Amino acid sequence: MSAGSTTSLLRTYLFRGASAALLALALASCSTTDKDKITTGSIPKASKPMDTMNSSDLAQATTTFGKAYDANPKDRDAGINYANALRMSGRNDQALAVMQQVAINNPSDRGVLAAYGKAQAAAGQLEQALSTIDRAQTPDRPDWRLVSAEGAILDQLGRSTDARGKYRDALVLAPNEPTILSNLGMSYVLTGDLKNAETYLRSAAAQPATDSRVRQNLALVVGLQGRFAEAEQIARQELTPQQANANVAYLRGMLAQRNSWQRLAVSSDAKKAMQ
Repeated sequence: MSAGSTTSLLRTYLFRGASAALLALALASCSTTDKDKITTGSIPKASKPMDTMNSSDLAQATTTFGKAYDANPKDRDAGINYANALRMSGRNDQALAVMQQVAINNPSDRGVLAAYGKAQAAAGQLEQALSTIDRAQTPDRPDWRLVSAEGAILDQLGRSTDARGKYRDALVLAPNEPTILSNLGMSYVLTGDLKNAETYLRSAAAQPATDSRVRQNLALVVGLQGRFAEAEQIARQELTPQQANANVAYLRGMLAQRNSWQRLAVSSDAKKAMQ
């Protein structure tokens, strides 16, 4: 298998809802106000963070938030909640359509613009997402979540140097923030630099505010370097047996491509030596 095909497989892994996906992890925290987590007035509340819900929970949340949105399509909170539920369910085009309507009715709302950028990125409109998130940012009071989200999108566009610059800018605003460190680590994975990737991911996993999604990224990188038992041990931390088995099964599938990853790493090292 070619290095390009292996990178394509990794990108698939990164976008899986059950994993600590690069873009998903960055954009999951890309809100700019507490209202984005939602919950005022008659707007229904989520029972738990949507990125931790199983398919049944997401289906229920989507139905509940969809009814609130139908009752008042101009309500920004209802629209953001519904779009987030749709996006987490993989219904990216519909989530984008909802956020387009919310953005029309709230054209200068930073929280709306951030959510709109998330929807655009998930739907594959990466250049448009960059523009939208840039509009949501304020230079005098920059939001690290938006800066990190820009980095994640730049990585998906193949602009790794620019992406890492954004992550480092975000770390100035939020030192040791685990989601930023994780995204920076996964940026190095995308270019085959597994040693640097592990360094940043271990730092992310060691932070008090980290979660199991970050550890899944670390498990992937450890496994890609041939330390499979250690990778499985990391992957099983803090997960239910069912979740752990699903993640480990997918991890094993990714690690089946380890020879291609070794060739990719060698190719990356050779390229650096020529620069």
